[in-house]
Amino acid sequence: MKNMTLKNIAEAVKGVLHTEALPDTCDVDMAERCAVGVVIDSRKVEQGCIFIATRGERVDGHSFIDQVFEAGALGVICERAPEDPKGAYILVEDSFQALKDAAEYYRRQLDIRVVGITGSVGKTSTKEFVASVLSKGFRVLKTEGNHNNEVGLPLTVLQIREDCEIAVLEMGISDFGEMHRLSRIARPDVCLITNIGQCHLENLGTRDGILRAKSEIFDFMQEGGQICLNGDDDKLNTIREVRGSVPVFFGSGSGCAVCAESCENRGLMGSKARIHIGGALAQSGADIVFTAEIPLPGEHMLYNALAATTVGVLFGLGTQQIQAGIRDVEAVGGRSHVIRTDRLTLIDDCYNANPVSVKAAVDLLHITDIPDVTDARGRARKTAILGDMFELGADEAALHREVGIYAAQKDIDVVICVGRLCRNMYDGARSVENTSVKAYYYESKEALFADIGDIVHDGDIVLVKASHGMHFEDIITILTRCT
Repeated sequence: MKNMTLKNIAEAVKGVLHTEALPDTCDVDMAERCAVGVVIDSRKVEQGCIFIATRGERVDGHSFIDQVFEAGALGVICERAPEDPKGAYILVEDSFQALKDAAEYYRRQLDIRVVGITGSVGKTSTKEFVASVLSKGFRVLKTEGNHNNEVGLPLTVLQIREDCEIAVLEMGISDFGEMHRLSRIARPDVCLITNIGQCHLENLGTRDGILRAKSEIFDFMQEGGQICLNGDDDKLNTIREVRGSVPVFFGSGSGCAVCAESCENRGLMGSKARIHIGGALAQSGADIVFTAEIPLPGEHMLYNALAATTVGVLFGLGTQQIQAGIRDVEAVGGRSHVIRTDRLTLIDDCYNANPVSVKAAVDLLHITDIPDVTDARGRARKTAILGDMFELGADEAALHREVGIYAAQKDIDVVICVGRLCRNMYDGARSVENTSVKAYYYESKEALFADIGDIVHDGDIVLVKASHGMHFEDIITILTRCT
């Protein structure tokens, strides 16, 4: 890791380096030796790593300091001095702040370009599309899973190595000031915002508040950085210029430099679209049009493809490379991941939920069909198992009711609502007249499990979606066992 010596790190994290436990002949050498990695999980320590001892709700990393030295750690960053130190350590006031400070310092040592991705919905899937496209021309590191917060982001930055050319970093927040701190670490060359939805309203208040909080990503954008925005979002399309950078818009509107001229929906097989690149991005002077095979289902995946196309063009990739990157993208578990069993077709979208993303998932269920699987209505039966959506603030009851109404109006056959807040969703679904939807309400997953075998039928297409805290992956496990 470039310039990541104990001496330099101690200075960066505003800590005090202690080498008393080292032999006099090697303490200076150890202080000048570069680390091979930085981790907060003692199980991941390798020879030459630096371990940051953090205090969690259940586990205190300080308990493993002796263990990591035995594993070959170069040094330890800690809030409490070891009683009998076995090696060099850096004493700090706050280990989590030290993690962020170390990542910020390391980012400044790297000659690398960074794409920062944020938004209310679709951050992770957009990250996957962007990384897949850029990998066709560059060595790329991307955020694993959704490690996008003030712990996950610095750990991702600390995984970058000098042979990497581009890092694609997902950046998630729930309150004001968080994005400012994340941007300070990431220092993005390209800032991409997917949309401004209805997430974290209890802290951010309104969509205007969300826009303001998300816009903090620009605070540490690199000089000459570029901005990519969803031009169909009524909040994002009001942004005209940031620090001399004029945004590049993608979407369906007339002001979008990258848009889809047509889209052929293929249900669970994804879609096919003609993507049009115009304006300043069409560097040859003539507009560019190519056909993209989008392998993941859902209309929202088209926006991910448009975003990835925009970034790909900004980085100088050709249409064939962009086509290949879109075609080769893979689904992330818990996000519109299709699972087929002997009995059912499952749409696993249970990682997270808000009103916008739930409606998009219901739309996908609505248009999905399976050949040769029919009921009395001449098609496969469609079942939605929906759970509580968290962090919606004072409007949470109304927003849940709105989603229930939406699902019933989309001709979903069965809507199963699970959780305290979902009582409102259930009431909304039942309030819709002239619909044959069957609505069920359960206060908990456990209550549902007792009946699920009777409610879910062979041949059903089943959508499973809720906020992460509902742990609806348990429902996926139950349903996949019902073969």
